[in-house]
Amino acid sequence: MKQFFLFLISFSILCITSATAQEKKTIQIIHTDFTDSNQQEIPGASILTGNVQIEHDGVLISCNKLYFFEKENYAKAFGNVVMNQGDTIYMNSRYAEYNGNEKFAYASGEVSLRSPESTLTTDTLNFDRNTQQAFYNSYGTIINKDNTLKSKSGKYYLNEKKYQFLTAVTVTNPQSVIKSNHLDFYDNSGHAYVFGPSTITSKENVIYTERGFYDTKKDIATLTKNSTIKYDNRLIKGDKIFYDRKRDFSSATDNVKITDTINRMIVKGHYAEVYKKQDSMFITKKALISSFVENDSVYIHAKKLLVTGKQGARIIRGFNNARIFKTDMSGKCDSIHSDQKKGLTQMIGRPVLWNNENQMTGDVIHLIGNNKTEKLDSLKVLNNAFIIQKDTLGTGFNQVKGQDLFGKFKDNKLSTVDLVKNTEKIYYMYNDKNELEMIDKGVSSKIHLELEDNKIQTMTALINPQSESYPPDQFPENARKLRGFIWRGDERIKSKEAIFPEEELAIDTAIQKTALVKELENEKPMEASKETLEYGKPPKKEKAKAKKSKKK
Repeated sequence: MKQFFLFLISFSILCITSATAQEKKTIQIIHTDFTDSNQQEIPGASILTGNVQIEHDGVLISCNKLYFFEKENYAKAFGNVVMNQGDTIYMNSRYAEYNGNEKFAYASGEVSLRSPESTLTTDTLNFDRNTQQAFYNSYGTIINKDNTLKSKSGKYYLNEKKYQFLTAVTVTNPQSVIKSNHLDFYDNSGHAYVFGPSTITSKENVIYTERGFYDTKKDIATLTKNSTIKYDNRLIKGDKIFYDRKRDFSSATDNVKITDTINRMIVKGHYAEVYKKQDSMFITKKALISSFVENDSVYIHAKKLLVTGKQGARIIRGFNNARIFKTDMSGKCDSIHSDQKKGLTQMIGRPVLWNNENQMTGDVIHLIGNNKTEKLDSLKVLNNAFIIQKDTLGTGFNQVKGQDLFGKFKDNKLSTVDLVKNTEKIYYMYNDKNELEMIDKGVSSKIHLELEDNKIQTMTALINPQSESYPPDQFPENARKLRGFIWRGDERIKSKEAIFPEEELAIDTAIQKTALVKELENEKPMEASKETLEYGKPPKKEKAKAKKSKKK
């Protein structure tokens, strides 16, 4: 125990001795042309004039005139003051003070702090050598190769080569202008980290974010809080946005919303890619496109949606479980292809279309619109055309089938329908008292339908018609359905919310569960000194999708 106390005493004495030795480091006079002492004018100081140079613990200070307070280990320098730390940091000013005990410097009057990466000019500057931090509270300008930073106050961390601004700061380079109230800027890499409301403005767009990273050399950004990118006619929002200015490419993740004001279109999903030069978009994870047409909105969903083409020549492609919905019409198919210029929407792969109570199926369904009136003009169902209308007064189904179907719309409602080649029909006929009188079944080469309020009013068989009407009790149940009859009424989409299948709705649940975690992460200080994939490069999955989408 005695040896342990002796060790502690020895260690304490060693620490005190070391600290004392550190404190005893005094400012050394290297050169001066003249030395004077005027105790009445400047008590306790030596006055050095002419090519003055002093040194303290690795820092050299030169000036025209210097007051040296030896007892206080303190100096005041006047005229062409140059402070040099190593071979990298130079500070020029008209006046400076240096405290050897505190290792603290103060400079004023046309201050310039130079490093290999940048030059800071300001009116006053403080430099703490213990922490290797320089800070100013007067307006300052920093020039870093292509970047010019201006702020009312700022701090420079010499070891990290980082500037930090906690008041209004502007970063200007040939490509963009960054404005923020909290910005960290790294000298050597040109990386900028913004916190709080910030904007990045260029000729191409305006970016807003409340937390993000921007590489001023590579022109790439990662934005992680309340972020938007605004083009001339397009606004991109998402919980996380990656942007590459040189490629005019951006990707957004979670709660994505892209608004296209010219084409009156809104795109939503949980992952999207936008290629500005190609004027194209790729959307997945609960993807939805809504277009405003003739005072109504048309919604298109698919597992993957691709939008290409300029204004007036848009093409929308939907792959895997595509769906469409508007107030009086909905449909499903394997894939969908909509050409704005042609006014043609093709439903491909087991398509089904509901026009109110009418169910239409076939191998391919075409919806043709009128670009001038922005209304539906006509309908084509090619190969195995089949119309089923549920009997609203009973339990049966009106049915018409043929090889092809051609329909015409009036005020966006199906008005007339013609079925051609090998047509068949089953039609329920009622009297004025809404009593079922007869069930008509027949075949012909063509059938013409007249509809009112989307309900079949008349059914006319043309060219070699052969039909027979049966009283209900004489027409067996197993004969009341034509071959190929499949009623898919339970699949009908009755609202825009019902356009999503269950597996797509599950994506929302997963994102909501992680939303609080992300919010907490956003509240933590950003690890700006660590350049990770999250801040500077798109995640691997997103890069892979970007390449895949571009090939398509």
